[in-house]
Amino acid sequence: MIICPVCEHQQAQGDECDNCGKKLQAPRVAAAVAVAPLPELEQTHHAGGRVAVEAPTIPELDHTRQQAGPDLPPQVMPDMETTRTAPVDKVSVEAVPEMDTGRAADDGVRTAAPTGAVVCRYCRNVQAEGLVCDRCGMRLPRARLAPTATAKGGVNAEDLTWLPCQKCRTPTRPNKICTVCGTRVVADEA
Repeated sequence: MIICPVCEHQQAQGDECDNCGKKLQAPRVAAAVAVAPLPELEQTHHAGGRVAVEAPTIPELDHTRQQAGPDLPPQVMPDMETTRTAPVDKVSVEAVPEMDTGRAADDGVRTAAPTGAVVCRYCRNVQAEGLVCDRCGMRLPRARLAPTATAKGGVNAEDLTWLPCQKCRTPTRPNKICTVCGTRVVADEA
């Protein structure tokens, strides 16, 4: 990436900044250098790889395929392991007495959902409400509450307080940090 020293604009290529127009580099001109061939090197002329090469065939070689060997009868090798085994008799199967084969009996006790202040596991911020940390924007380990009674038109009363982020249009609560781009969403004063 090229970074403009004036406006700090980043761009992939170019001799001048796309934002402010500053010349980033002087155009490089290759200096002409006289190159003399070395007399002791062989001059090989290459005509694009399409030059016919003379390659005579060797008369002792068969041009089409390998010649087949003599037909020999198959022979059995007595010390070679075969792929078959002797038949196996019935094997007695015993249950392991100390192995647990099922689930524990239900005692009816359930783990309560976490309530109250929660500590963010990333920045250690203590926060009493919300599903997203106010400091770093990461999701908090909190259970979602059941939906509340809906207002007119079937819209949740809590959803009416959310605003789209000015930068990325993600729904965010007013005066909170957007979870996508990190911009603080400000409520419009009307």
